[in-house]
Amino acid sequence: MIPWVTVETLAPEVMSVASVGDVSRNFTSCDRVVQRLLAKTRVLYDTLTTRDITGMIRLVHLRGEDMDLTIPTGAGPHKLVLRPVLGPVGDVHAVRVWLGPVAAPIPPLRPAVGLIWELDTQLIHQPAGIRRLCGVEAEEYVPRRSIAELFHRISKFDRHVEVLDLLYGPVPGQKLQFDVIATSGSARRGHWRITMRARDDERTRGAWWLIEDVTSDTMPSMAPTLDHIGLREAHRRAGTHLAIVQLEHATISHWLTEPAPWVRWDYLFRPVDVFHPGDRARLVDLGGRLASGDAAEVNVRTLNYGGGYTPTSLLLYPYPGYSVRQLTIAQLVHVGDDLPIAQPSKPIGYDEQLRRCRSNRMEHIPAR
Repeated sequence: MIPWVTVETLAPEVMSVASVGDVSRNFTSCDRVVQRLLAKTRVLYDTLTTRDITGMIRLVHLRGEDMDLTIPTGAGPHKLVLRPVLGPVGDVHAVRVWLGPVAAPIPPLRPAVGLIWELDTQLIHQPAGIRRLCGVEAEEYVPRRSIAELFHRISKFDRHVEVLDLLYGPVPGQKLQFDVIATSGSARRGHWRITMRARDDERTRGAWWLIEDVTSDTMPSMAPTLDHIGLREAHRRAGTHLAIVQLEHATISHWLTEPAPWVRWDYLFRPVDVFHPGDRARLVDLGGRLASGDAAEVNVRTLNYGGGYTPTSLLLYPYPGYSVRQLTIAQLVHVGDDLPIAQPSKPIGYDEQLRRCRSNRMEHIPAR
């Protein structure tokens, strides 16, 4: 069966191939892949050129509308089908292309969506279409989400630093493609292919993403390794909670263990609200000390699920290995009673979805 070709359009004036069918193409030249398509159907050479097809891809990218063309050839009519993949504000993040005889079966389109990472708010903007992906529970959809929430939903992944370096220091031209396994509550486990490009222009300071759902019935088993299970259980029993903290922006980027149960870090309108406004500057100031290789300890107030703050000790260690951003490993320890709420609480996040999510988590905790 002739596969779909997915052409990413994540940065201005750039087009490359993200995948052909379910196979990654890792930013292969769009012209080269189109030439191969034509070479497999030589009768099209009398009617179409590489420039014609790439021009149609650009037109669909500009208009954001489907395109279907029938092309007469000496071997019978052929069909060119183009479908845009839209992002959260209606921009086209990719164009999917199918070219073949009219009589040939066209594979069903797998779900795909475009996302935008906005550095200033440290949020991933996602369209409602993300609910169609395997690994997503539709009722927990929110239009904006932190990178820590995304990382918490994926497993068997060890490229966090590469992703964070690109997101927190966007340099046009930087790009990444990787596969992840995504899970959420009772939703079916999903296999996602994520393609992203850094941007720093009038439209976005951050990155544009493309997520393709390449889930199959033959996905390999993802059972955790013995050392992973052992370390998790040891940390749980010891009450140890470890996170990656991005010091420049004073936010939690990723949990290395189970999240600290007294810290509200998810379903927030602003991820920076995890730490009390009066403590954020102190975290930022510790960046220089950690860069020299020293550890540091600081007491801060962390947001709790009651709307107030809980005194928390952070023992900070420099992140081992290479990173161009100010990442640190933080051990969080509960050190005092919750502080009273100083003013009537007002919504600081998606509270309805949070309640549903926490309820689902409790339902899936095994009896001990």
